[in-house]
Amino acid sequence: PALPPGSPLSPSLCVRVCQSREPIPSWFSFPDVVEELHKFYLPFHERGFCCYFTGLPCSGKSTLAIAVEAAIRENDSERRNVTILDADIIRTHLSKGLGFSREDRSMNVRRIGYVASEIVKHRGICLVANIAPYDEDRQFNRNLISSAGGGYVEVFVNTPLELCEQRDVKGLYKKARQGIIKQFTGISDPYEPPRSPELCLETTEDVSNHVQQVMDYLVTNKWILRPSE
Repeated sequence: PALPPGSPLSPSLCVRVCQSREPIPSWFSFPDVVEELHKFYLPFHERGFCCYFTGLPCSGKSTLAIAVEAAIRENDSERRNVTILDADIIRTHLSKGLGFSREDRSMNVRRIGYVASEIVKHRGICLVANIAPYDEDRQFNRNLISSAGGGYVEVFVNTPLELCEQRDVKGLYKKARQGIIKQFTGISDPYEPPRSPELCLETTEDVSNHVQQVMDYLVTNKWILRPSE
């Protein structure tokens, strides 16, 4: 219902009204100011956001990110650009030359966070598939991306280590256990599980179920609209 003339309109209520696209009362301010408020406080489905898929090597992060990208693109209500930042590709280009020491891993993760924040700042959708083993770096990226004016959705792809090893077609886990590969996450280097992710997915289930969980979360929290909404 419309606010009666003279009703208090607190800053937080003003933001909520703008984001929900409710009309701001004419008595609140000048029309030009109201127009600028609507431009600044966009509804969630018009802002950028980042889904950050984190988990052990071979946990299924990239597979899930690609499937979520397809689901978003199939949504006829969605007009924003969707970008996937895959850790393997980032290592080849943006982070070429970095090793696997703790410092280099942190630098790689934070570079990914910076690129994601730029995508979000320009109202794009960014899907990151990255081990990101250390909690400190994930929190850094959460703050960086959120401060860009968009949303941050951490998705913990919680696949058991044994299953990750079974999926490892490259034999990296085997080489890590043999000592051929040093500083391998999950074997000789720690993976710190997220403390409070927005979503925790047990990937022993079908991928389509996880895609639906991610999409349901995004719709429920108004980051995307339902098809034809």
